Amino acid sequence: MHSMLLTPDKDPMGAAIIDYLAHGKASKLRVFSSMFDEDEIPVNQLFRTFQEMPSLEQKALQLCTGKILDVGAGSGCHTLALQEMGKEVTAIDISPLSVEAMNKRGVKDARLQNFFDKSLTGPFDTILLLMNGSGIIGKLENLPAFFHRLKEVLARDGQLLLDSSDLSYLFEDEDGNLDIAPEDDYFGEIDFRMQYKSIKGDSFDWLYIDFNTLNLYARQAGFKAEKIEEGEHYDYYRYRRCRIYRKQLYFSHVKKIPGLPHHLSGLPYLCR
Repeated sequence: MHSMLLTPDKDPMGAAIIDYLAHGKASKLRVFSSMFDEDEIPVNQLFRTFQEMPSLEQKALQLCTGKILDVGAGSGCHTLALQEMGKEVTAIDISPLSVEAMNKRGVKDARLQNFFDKSLTGPFDTILLLMNGSGIIGKLENLPAFFHRLKEVLARDGQLLLDSSDLSYLFEDEDGNLDIAPEDDYFGEIDFRMQYKSIKGDSFDWLYIDFNTLNLYARQAGFKAEKIEEGEHYDYYRYRRCRIYRKQLYFSHVKKIPGLPHHLSGLPYLCR
């Protein structure tokens, strides 16, 4: 996993966010993948209020306690909602333009920082990863390193709130069996690239993970996984990364327990 930061000339999402903040509208934020047709992210949905958020997101924000880290905060909609609740929250993003927008919107502690950069130190009581937050892990093989990183930044009784989507249904045959060869990559490993106007971002890996696989890796790392809540098939449409991923969203919550390395629990497929 990389600890890189974006530059403004490679920051299409940040450019779209800045445009929308300045003008109340934005052009298409285009999304490309080698696996699917071109899609777009509705930029206005990156500015949703708490009342406009799906129930999965609302539940996740309500569960946040103590000192909170909002990872991949984007325009800051989750951070701002947490601030309005009177909660202490730090927002980080690898997008310089997104951090600029968050500062302009009133986020009290917005930082240009990568979660995997060792200069980011805790402890945090809650780490929040929403909008298919498991994506930053990139590849299934990175999960052990991800859980190790959690141990470095979570407080003793801390928790991770995470959502993702189970994409296995895309590979089911007519009888409902998975049509995947053993040598194939994990079905939730997707590559993406974004473009906004003339600003083209680099390709990046994004991980969607089913709950059972997450639970397996969590246990191997000394965590316990609990599914908290599952969303409706189209519940996640307003903030999904790509239109194809409308089904089987879950929300997960990870919590440290004295005597155990950590505890991972979750929501209908909001997972905690």
